[in-house]
Amino acid sequence: MFRDDEIEITFYRSSGPGGQHKNTTESAVRVRHIPTGIIVVATAERSQLRNKEAALEELERRLAARRRKPKPRIPVKVSKAAKKRRVESKRIRSETKSLRRKPDAE
Repeated sequence: MFRDDEIEITFYRSSGPGGQHKNTTESAVRVRHIPTGIIVVATAERSQLRNKEAALEELERRLAARRRKPKPRIPVKVSKAAKKRRVESKRIRSETKSLRRKPDAE
């Protein structure tokens, strides 16, 4: 979670359809998380309160995703049989491509 002094909330008039109520009220919400610089905007609802709740939920989701550490990759050695199959398929592919070439002009 985040503290109240870490976020900056601004309200403004949202654009788009919604009629007279949406055009006259400042229902859009912009939440800025100051330490990380993440900015979340919510304009979907006509209600400022619902937009604020949605923006705070989205900010929490983004911060949780940022804190999540990726699992370390475990390198696996390629088996001899797999190497052999790869080399064999490359050899066959090479032969196929060499047959497409134009014959020498000699």
